[in-house]
Amino acid sequence: MKENKPERTCLLTGEAKSADELLRFTLTPDRQVVPDFKKKLPGKGFYITNSRSVLEQAVAKNVFRKFGKHTKVAPNLGEIVENVLKNRALEAINLARKAGALIAGFEKVRENLQKGKVAFVLEATDAGSDGAAKIGAAARDTEILRLFSTDELDRALGRVNTVHAALLKGQMAESVYRQLKKWQNFNSREFDEMEKILE
Repeated sequence: MKENKPERTCLLTGEAKSADELLRFTLTPDRQVVPDFKKKLPGKGFYITNSRSVLEQAVAKNVFRKFGKHTKVAPNLGEIVENVLKNRALEAINLARKAGALIAGFEKVRENLQKGKVAFVLEATDAGSDGAAKIGAAARDTEILRLFSTDELDRALGRVNTVHAALLKGQMAESVYRQLKKWQNFNSREFDEMEKILE
C-alpha cells in the first residue's frame, strides 16, 4: 500500500494537493514573497499550484495581500520561479552524475536500455532525428524526457556534446525524476483553462 502524502491547499484555487503538485513560498522579514522550495527559510509557508499560469493569476489578483497590505510581490515572480526550478533540475542531474547514477553518451545509453537498467532517458531538445529514432527504438516503454538543450546538459554535467543521458534505476533516479517533472509541469499548458474559470 502506498503511503499517503500530506496535502496542502493552493492559496489561489483552494484545492488540496500533494507537495509535488505545489510550490512553497514564504515571507522575508521585510514582507517580500520568495520561493522556499527547500523548506529552509524561516516563517510559515504557503502554497500555489505548480503552474506558471496559476502563479501569474495569483500575482495579478494580489492574493498575497492576505498576509497584510505591506506584502511585496515581484512582478516577474513567474520568471524567478521558472529559473529556480530549472536550476534545481539541472543540479539534480549533476548530483546523479557525481553519485554514479547517471550515464551519458549514445552507446552507453543504448546498451543500458537494452539491459533494462535505465529508469528514464534524457534527450537533448536539439538531438538529431537519426540518433533520437535509435534511442527511441531501444527505449521501448522507457520514458524519454526532452527538457534541455545540448549546451544546457553539457554545463550541468561538465562534458561536451551531451545529446543522450540516462538515469539508472534506483532511489537517485526517483529523486531526480521528481525535480525534472516539477520543472516540466510548471510550464505545462494543463492549467490554462483555469485562467478563464478564475477570472
